[in-house]
Amino acid sequence: MSSMEGQVADLRDMMKKMLEFQTQTAASEAKGPEAKSTKSEIRKTSQQDKALNKPVIWSCYICTYDNEQSFLSCEICGVLRDPSVASGKASDAKALAKPVFDATDEKNRTTKVKINDDISAALSEERQMDHSSALFAQAVQLHQTKGKNSKFNKDTLKTLTNDVDCLKIETNVIRKKEDSLDDSKPGEELLRGQEQGKQVQLNLAIVGHVDSGKSTLSGRLLHLLGRISNKEMHKYEKEAKEKGKGSFSYAWAMDESTVERERGVTMTVAVAYFDSKKYRVVLLDSPGHKDFVPNMISGATQADAAVLVVDASVGSFEAGMEGSGFGQTREHAQLIRSFGVEQLIVAINKMDLVAYKKERFDFIKTQLGSFLRSCGFKESYVTWIPLSAMANQNLVTTASDARLSSWYRGLCLLDVIDSLQPPLRDVSKPLRLPICDVTKLHTLGMVAVSGKLEAGVVQIGSKVLVMPSGEFASVRSIERDSSACSTVRAGDNVAVSLHGIDPIHLIPGGVLCHPDFPVAVAARLELKILVLDIKMPIIIGSPVEFHIHHVKEAARVVKIVSVVDQKTGKVSKGAPRVLKSKQNAIVEVELDGAVCVEEFTKCKALGRAFLRSAGNTIAVGIITRIFEQNA
Repeated sequence: MSSMEGQVADLRDMMKKMLEFQTQTAASEAKGPEAKSTKSEIRKTSQQDKALNKPVIWSCYICTYDNEQSFLSCEICGVLRDPSVASGKASDAKALAKPVFDATDEKNRTTKVKINDDISAALSEERQMDHSSALFAQAVQLHQTKGKNSKFNKDTLKTLTNDVDCLKIETNVIRKKEDSLDDSKPGEELLRGQEQGKQVQLNLAIVGHVDSGKSTLSGRLLHLLGRISNKEMHKYEKEAKEKGKGSFSYAWAMDESTVERERGVTMTVAVAYFDSKKYRVVLLDSPGHKDFVPNMISGATQADAAVLVVDASVGSFEAGMEGSGFGQTREHAQLIRSFGVEQLIVAINKMDLVAYKKERFDFIKTQLGSFLRSCGFKESYVTWIPLSAMANQNLVTTASDARLSSWYRGLCLLDVIDSLQPPLRDVSKPLRLPICDVTKLHTLGMVAVSGKLEAGVVQIGSKVLVMPSGEFASVRSIERDSSACSTVRAGDNVAVSLHGIDPIHLIPGGVLCHPDFPVAVAARLELKILVLDIKMPIIIGSPVEFHIHHVKEAARVVKIVSVVDQKTGKVSKGAPRVLKSKQNAIVEVELDGAVCVEEFTKCKALGRAFLRSAGNTIAVGIITRIFEQNA
């Protein structure tokens, strides 16, 4: 009798679940077309059975007691019956006790197979199907595939639960990746802030042969624009005369170190700022002496545009165009183009020494113009302007000397700068800040890094990844153009104070990255290079100095893959033994130490490289492939 009571209890629970499922099915009728079809077919089957059987009594399938048709449960054992149909035979009554999910014809079986297939597809493509519909169809499948007792199979329920958990986990992983990608991009407010900014920043490199007047031009321009006061200028003039170098007074505004002033040459890249009508200009005064070309590369790689200063005096221009390695006009022009600079202002300085003769200007333009075209500069992006920095002719206003104004009616230097096209910024890409310089603030227990922000944005409180050490740090404060600010964007020259990191992990040549998107660190690279004017050919095993952003590393050429046709870009010769001047080639280089790099297609600033040997630049190129360090 106890076993009978247990069976009755089980059947009662089963019937309750059946009735609850019927209620849920009615509420979720619009969730899936397969469920709708199944329910309608079941209803049709029930109506057909009802039409064929019209009993007066129904027999309990447990105790076989005959109950009146008006009873909804057995009078003896209390088992519920389906209120929609009744039967006078025990065998028919047992059939009624089967779950409503059992199919009664071949058509319904076909529908079940279709539902099973759809459920499998739903589990594998959760994004293409509503979760509630998939779970509803799975419940239908559970009832269809069980035995006649219609009890829920616990293992199947466990499997369904695991599938649901997997769906949740996969969804969370996908959302985490999407959130990570979104975190690497600045918000709309930052982008709007950039658009609403009063002035766009322009990084302007001043390059050219030694003693062409670069620092004098920069200092004079800053003085005329009010960035250097008359008091400061008077101090520089007095100090220069005391040293017997009165003509260097404006240059001393840029060359502040004692060694630079004693030698009379710029040794490092000096940085200054001024505002034009259109731009916030960052002036990068680069050294012109061949001994300091590595410093020039480190600083001028930050340039968006450049001013190539040429000495117009007889003999000086020709010296700058020498191809023996001493002519820095040629080398600087090649380097500045390889930095990605397309817009160039050719400032023919010291025109007062040649009496502002138009013939001299035209001669220089013809000679230098053909060379610039060979470097890849387009004529439409090159502007030629005659001027005199010492005589203040054609700098911020048009020339006042009749000898110059009689034949030159173009723009002055400042207006030419404003005519440059604004540079494009990679604001939406992950953070990339190559470290140019590191300053330790022992009194405050902080360390600051400076450089040009090449991609992304930085805010106070941001968490950054420092490569190649792999250490994390937090941004405590930010300075842009020597002024404190809370947010900086790609293209800004910044100084970022960090905390939470040992200063030993911060070195020039390192890179601040987004924590989820670290920069690659490698010691073997594939480069696509252009060989410059060289005396000795490049062969396998040739030792070179590898320069990239703010890093210089000893390296050697380990493989010459091919020579590439300059016009078509196709391989013209595979595995050549040597490389000669003016050839384009693909080579592999191995560095003595690993450096932070990226492929040129991902980040141009971290993908441009230069090869130097014996004090001369022998090749410029881009990184096309990065080999893993364990490869």
